[in-house]
Amino acid sequence: MIVAVRRHHAVCARGRTDAGEQEKRERLRLEASERFARGDKTEAIAKDLRVTARSVRRWRHAWGQGGADALRSRGPVAVERLSPAQWARLGRELQRGPLVHGWHDESQGWTLKRVKLLIGRMFHVGYTVQGVWKLLRRHGWSAQVPVRRAIERDEDKIEVWKAEVWPQVKAPRRTWAPTSASRTRRGRA
Repeated sequence: MIVAVRRHHAVCARGRTDAGEQEKRERLRLEASERFARGDKTEAIAKDLRVTARSVRRWRHAWGQGGADALRSRGPVAVERLSPAQWARLGRELQRGPLVHGWHDESQGWTLKRVKLLIGRMFHVGYTVQGVWKLLRRHGWSAQVPVRRAIERDEDKIEVWKAEVWPQVKAPRRTWAPTSASRTRRGRA
């Protein structure tokens, strides 16, 4: 998986959200708690708040155990281990490319494993490969897979081959004919 520099915002991996989305969801849960106090039915709350009835039932159970406070968010979605200054530095280093950091191979792209090693070398902070992916997604990085083509590739020769050689090589399609689903062989006469 190659990490590119295309930026985007909003939802993190596996349904986790940024701070704005987290606040929005907390508001929904608190609105549901007011409706629980009024005695509204689960299905009506789910329909009005545009959530699943299962979520409303889970919220109602938590509300029954601890009131509205039980429906409040429990902190940030994920704890950042790198400061904004460290992220800025990491971004600059990722822009410079893996070749500058000692990876000499044909792909010359950033992989999650390489980014993990770079973070460890630069900041002495350990992440798993999945953790690096979530972290990069949270900061707006996306995966890119390079198109691999041979240097010797000749587009004109490829088109000639497709037009002239392939139709001759390709086997004709079989026509439809009824077959037997039986596992037994035909008897010999």
